[in-house]
Amino acid sequence: MNNLQLRGASSLHESVRQELLKRIKSGAYISGDSIPSTAMLSEEFGVSPITIKRAIRDLQSAGALIAVAGKGTFVKEQRRFLRELDVWWSSMDNARGLGFTPSMRLLSITRERISDPVMSVFNAPDEAMLCVRKTILADDLPIMYDATYLSSDVDDAIVEEFGERFVTDALERHAIDIVNTQFVIDAAPAAGEAEEIFGIPNGYPMLRRLYKVTTTNRSVTIFGVVESPFDRLACSITIPSDPKAGRRAGNKK
Repeated sequence: MNNLQLRGASSLHESVRQELLKRIKSGAYISGDSIPSTAMLSEEFGVSPITIKRAIRDLQSAGALIAVAGKGTFVKEQRRFLRELDVWWSSMDNARGLGFTPSMRLLSITRERISDPVMSVFNAPDEAMLCVRKTILADDLPIMYDATYLSSDVDDAIVEEFGERFVTDALERHAIDIVNTQFVIDAAPAAGEAEEIFGIPNGYPMLRRLYKVTTTNRSVTIFGVVESPFDRLACSITIPSDPKAGRRAGNKK
């Protein structure tokens, strides 16, 4: 590409952005690999480094590129996962049935209060709770960041299993069944650990699922927040019809 071709577009940075995106889509820049440096692209396109940086920033916001401090800018893997809207997956086996291998990485186990104001809809307790933070991966790609809050009197054996198992799997191993699950779904900008885990810039849009789980054991109540980049995960829900309602409607005709 030369200067004349670039200046034929509406603006220089838009033309550079379009060319970079074209290379990504065509496979010239491979997913997971770094793209040429700002200096190299500036020389190739015959434009200023500021123009290159603006085009790259646009592609980062669009989810096509990821900047890793001290390493460079990389092509983001364009893979999106779809799962049922539940606390996790219903089990490890069901996750594998969706075509990928699930795993999790324990980040920390602390005692802290729930600070997210949205949790007030669940009447979350004010006192400190056990907090298990982990990353959920699919084929070694991070897709969810989770903070699970547990009643302080939950058995230590269950807490330890929450670091290596899905919630439902851990509970079932201790003969504790889920009675009810409540959800709140919202959007929020990325912040804190999520930025580093997903390699995204501060403020990148995140899909959040806040939840409260009650169980057959009155002392085990679970609260949590699951976060995922919008381009990394989507949720589905199946609502069965009520056959009785259909018959009642038919009788009125």
